[in-house]
Amino acid sequence: MPTEKSGAEALVQTMINHGVKFVFGLPGAKVDKLFDILEQKNIKDAPQLIITRHEQNAAFMAGAIGRITGNPGVVAVTSGPGVANLATGLVTATSEGDPIVAIGGQVTRDDLVRRSHQSIANKELLSPLTKMSAEIEEPNNLSETFANAYQMAKAPKSGASFISIPQDVMDGKVTRPEIKSVHDVAQGIPAHAQLKEFADRIKNAKMPVILAGMRASEPRVAFAMRNLLKKVNIPVVETFQGAGIISHDLIDNFYGRVGLFRNQTGDILLNKSDLVITIGYDPIEYEARNWNRDREGSIINLDNILPEISTDYQPDLILRGDLADTLDTLTDQFTEQFNLSADTTSYLNKVREDHKLKDLPPVSDDENLVHPLTVIKELQERVADDTTVTVDVGSNYIWMARHFKSYEPRKLLFSNGMQTLGVSLPWAISAALLNPKEKVISVSGDAGFMFSSAELATAVQHKLNIIHLVWNDGYYDMVKFQAEAKYGKASGVKVGGVDFAKYAESFGAKGITVDKDHDIASALDEAFKTDGPVVIDIPIDYRNNSELNKQMIADSFY
Repeated sequence: MPTEKSGAEALVQTMINHGVKFVFGLPGAKVDKLFDILEQKNIKDAPQLIITRHEQNAAFMAGAIGRITGNPGVVAVTSGPGVANLATGLVTATSEGDPIVAIGGQVTRDDLVRRSHQSIANKELLSPLTKMSAEIEEPNNLSETFANAYQMAKAPKSGASFISIPQDVMDGKVTRPEIKSVHDVAQGIPAHAQLKEFADRIKNAKMPVILAGMRASEPRVAFAMRNLLKKVNIPVVETFQGAGIISHDLIDNFYGRVGLFRNQTGDILLNKSDLVITIGYDPIEYEARNWNRDREGSIINLDNILPEISTDYQPDLILRGDLADTLDTLTDQFTEQFNLSADTTSYLNKVREDHKLKDLPPVSDDENLVHPLTVIKELQERVADDTTVTVDVGSNYIWMARHFKSYEPRKLLFSNGMQTLGVSLPWAISAALLNPKEKVISVSGDAGFMFSSAELATAVQHKLNIIHLVWNDGYYDMVKFQAEAKYGKASGVKVGGVDFAKYAESFGAKGITVDKDHDIASALDEAFKTDGPVVIDIPIDYRNNSELNKQMIADSFY
């Protein structure tokens, strides 16, 4: 005879069956039974409950689990404002391909059509922001709904699934057995004729260029691409979320990252290329109307989802399938080493040398400020290839995306679809939970840091080894320099007034201020020697930011 259990117990057991290790969230009456089981560990191997200071940050943390591991992170919150506060985290995840299963408490079924306390239309509210939004009416459906939500969140294009659970469903009795682990849906490879045409187009192109996007940064895909490049020696341009695809030994194939403003080395190569090969490319990162403008040549689209066709993006060849397997099969189409012509190679060598010079920090003429390239240089020298670096949105994000090198996939994390402020510290918390013995670096501006800085308490509570760098200039600078370029002035952008070292210490973290007595190098050295969370307040020199959105350099520069 089936064993009777509560809906919350069935839900936790289903999470265990799916390998869920953490549940992030805030407590409330509608989810208290679930939280009691997780906190008290009433079920063996129950996920660890991580209580956050805001539901939005809990969703960010779940999204980071999804991005780093490839398996959905889980967030659980109470009804009303608890569910509403998930919105930004879930739309960020869905836009940027991060799998999440979000659970929202709801009023009892009897109160769903009444104007009762904390009653909102959960399912309808979050439906436009997620891949799946469902409300459970029967306790026996809990396990299968979670399993389907998990599968939907993980399937290409990955994103957020949402489950609304009325309180009496969570507390209700379940008699059905829980759903076991769901296997990933296997994808094949394109037809042989398409792969042969793919290879032939590369062989016949003068300067083929790969544009590697967010879905190419999945580790299996990145490793398959590396194998391809060892045999097919062509240049690669990454999107911001494609960071880390190119390894140290293939650095000569790397020509920077593109995004936001069309003025980078990679933009010039894409413009000049007679064959752009997009791999795992998503237009939400960098619209084709930017990089595919005023260029001639064909496009091959390789992805595990269908492309979004537009006036500016009409690929000549579309291949859909498992990216890693397809790249491996494509590599086999080349029976010998493929290199570009001597003229093209000479051109690329000049481009590469110029690109390297852009990373050099200028000589400072202000001892009170630190140039972004100096921060990047000092940080680069202290991190390993497997160090996770999370980056918030703001001017710091532009500098880091353009100049900070990453040699392993999904170790340098950006929000590049929604460009959501406040992600860096919550993401760093998840990375540190996954690898508690390793240092995790988090980078933000002063304004962006305040979006989620309450989570310092979470980092301190769990004694996480996070070094958070605050690039402090007292403004919403990414808005400021663009407004100045458009209008000659900026309004509503001044913030400032926080001593971030003292702020950190008030949470129990270590605070360091870069000043005349502590340069950036010594501050980083001290932080790397410190156990637990550290915040470094860096007075940043943003005087050159007006150059960030300058017009594209003419191809004749080379």
